[in-house]
Amino acid sequence: MEKQLLASEIFKKSYIRGEFLLRSGKISNEYFDKYQFESNPILLNEIANQMLALLPKDIEILAALEMGGIPIATAISLKTGFPIVFVRKKAKEYGTNKIAEGSEIKGKKLLIIEDVVTSGGQIILSVDELRSRGAIIDQAICVIDREQGGKDNLSNHNIELFPLFTMSELKMSQI
Repeated sequence: MEKQLLASEIFKKSYIRGEFLLRSGKISNEYFDKYQFESNPILLNEIANQMLALLPKDIEILAALEMGGIPIATAISLKTGFPIVFVRKKAKEYGTNKIAEGSEIKGKKLLIIEDVVTSGGQIILSVDELRSRGAIIDQAICVIDREQGGKDNLSNHNIELFPLFTMSELKMSQI
């Protein structure tokens, strides 16, 4: 599928209007219901195909942020063979008490995988936790950058963001 057609399909499948409270605490009158494209095997497969071009050459592990990054990272992993760590929003309080489940991260170069980025707040929190456990992280990829300060906020924490699409690109796909 051509990238422009994928943008159009993601927009048609997941864009909704209304009043929505975002994770950043902001209210928005537009929203991307990411689970509408993440739960669609055809769109998810094509998103993973297109995101392959965003992967840096030196990564060792994909770091999937709970919950939206998990299907995307899994699809990419199946195509590339890269192992994954599943990153919780908060370390579980039982069993192993881990924040990241899966591969060992200490001393490893991780790539953050996220679905939609608004302010970048959850990425920053997760990266701080992972770095404190010895992970090396300086890049993140996402399906949609809502263009509401996330890229700059991440840059201030030494994380470069590479979106597959910006919100503007998705809207332009409908013209």
